[in-house]
Amino acid sequence: MKLLRVGTAGAERPALLDRNGGLRDLSGLVRDIDGDLLADEAALGRVRSAAESGELPVLQGDGNGDGDGGGDSGGGRADGLRIGPPVARIGKIVCIGLNYHDHARETGARIPTEPIVFMKAPDTVVGPDDAVLVPRGSVKTDWEVELAVVIGRTARYLESAEDALAHVAGYTIAHDVSEREFQIERGGQWDKGKNCETFNPLGPWLVTADEIADPQALRLRLRVNGEVKQDGTTADQIFPVGEVVRYVSRFMTLHPGDVINTGTPAGVALGHPDPKPYLRPGDVVELEIDGLGRQRQELKAA
Repeated sequence: MKLLRVGTAGAERPALLDRNGGLRDLSGLVRDIDGDLLADEAALGRVRSAAESGELPVLQGDGNGDGDGGGDSGGGRADGLRIGPPVARIGKIVCIGLNYHDHARETGARIPTEPIVFMKAPDTVVGPDDAVLVPRGSVKTDWEVELAVVIGRTARYLESAEDALAHVAGYTIAHDVSEREFQIERGGQWDKGKNCETFNPLGPWLVTADEIADPQALRLRLRVNGEVKQDGTTADQIFPVGEVVRYVSRFMTLHPGDVINTGTPAGVALGHPDPKPYLRPGDVVELEIDGLGRQRQELKAA
């Protein structure tokens, strides 16, 4: 299933994208798309049955969605409605740094022997086509397309990657926007460069795990102002998705609705020769991952 949330920010309604690309209203069946729903197999089963029977009402937009972009096939507005983040009330966002061989090489970093873990605050999350704000004083705002994992079952001290994958509810696209001067040159940990307002666009859909045959066979692409900057594959991940979930569960409890950003392939601005093409207000970034839809954001000054 492709689950999404539509409407104005803070007032999104749960919805489903049907097999024909139509938008179906889930608000009469579930309260929201959140950890409670993802942990409730019976409720998800009812959603699936309703979708297959075709009994879900069509969700009509009012033309007042406040996102940009278009088409129910890839983010932006769906039938005139803004698409919000596909998961509500996210508890935490765990991120994995330097998790692609080619990205580690482009930044001159050693290949990690264990996953590099950092956190992003849930309030960095915005919809897939909402504006991204360039922070005040920023000169090195950077892009990162990432496969995001959404947890569906409480995970603690998992023993195997196979067991870890069984705890995944589904997958979506994350844009791990980063301010490199704040992150690298201003001292301390990475938090200052990773947690600026709007620095984690998420969506457009939460695609349930049963629809992704192999999370290590997904192509990721990112364009800036129409120019391809990143074009990679999850096959290049140093630590595959199952191992990432297993590893993180050894250090913290993962709850339904938690999100893991699993790293980015080569092609970020940081990896370019000087002068590096960091993002500026007015730039447009477009992201896509096979089977997971598309995002589009315009950069604006904070």
